[in-house]
Amino acid sequence: MKKKLFMLTMSLVVMASAAFAQSRKAVRINEVMVENQSSIVDDYGQRHGWIELFNGNFAPIEISSIYITDDPANPTKYPVPLGDVNTKIAKRQHVVFFADGEPNKGTFHTSFVLTPGQENWIGIYDADGQTLIDEVTVPANLPADCSYARTADGEGEWAIRTGENTGDGAATYITPSSANIIKDTNKKIEEFANRDANGFGMTIMAMCIVFTALLVLCLCFYGIGAISKQISKLNKMRAQGIDKSEAATTGSNHDSGEEIAAIVMALHQHLNAHDTESTVLTINKVKRAYSPWSSKIYGLREVPGHPHR
Repeated sequence: MKKKLFMLTMSLVVMASAAFAQSRKAVRINEVMVENQSSIVDDYGQRHGWIELFNGNFAPIEISSIYITDDPANPTKYPVPLGDVNTKIAKRQHVVFFADGEPNKGTFHTSFVLTPGQENWIGIYDADGQTLIDEVTVPANLPADCSYARTADGEGEWAIRTGENTGDGAATYITPSSANIIKDTNKKIEEFANRDANGFGMTIMAMCIVFTALLVLCLCFYGIGAISKQISKLNKMRAQGIDKSEAATTGSNHDSGEEIAAIVMALHQHLNAHDTESTVLTINKVKRAYSPWSSKIYGLREVPGHPHR
């Protein structure tokens, strides 16, 4: 028993570790700024180059113990510290690290700096220091206050963003800690609104969801009741010392409800015998012996001045 429990525990630990490692593989380098002159500032009010990471999962990811580096020969250059609650990235969200070479300032300050005017290779490695999760090479011609970003969060081609609108509807805004594509409308909602202008489809859909939920609840309650009844029956049999096999063999010998009802009616007819004539009503005179203890005259009050007669 102990061996089985140990094996089960080890299996759960291995599965949890695999799931944890697999989830961190969804972390992506999303946007990079090498020379920061007028962009965002850190907690100390200073400007440095920064690296934005994106959680591509639809579940939170804990990125502590992964490595961020600018040197392929030194993959463990900056380990993300443990114990910081802010290293847990919510689903489809972002986090920014400042490349200022001062890791003593906090979790989100790397031990290396990005150098303007030359190519900057950036990579992130898993906790083993060997598995490369993502990498990017920032071009040397990246202007100051411009970023090198993906066209969409966690995917797509890389492009230089100047922070200006190109005029053709394709904005190249710099978006640290936010989505690379800023959406002010939802195409699916607009399409649904156009097809269902009066709201009949939404009403029918809502009613179907409600009735389906009620049906599922009814089935659940029915199943729970049946299971509870069966468990109660088994507990009663166990308390009486009856095995399931014995109950199965003896259960067929019991009289049915119809047979019991017929026997009861026959006994009732026999013990409560009536006249032989079915249409004659018999009335028997009831005689009660008189007793002074039950006489009502002893309970009457006498009126003053009027002797009792």
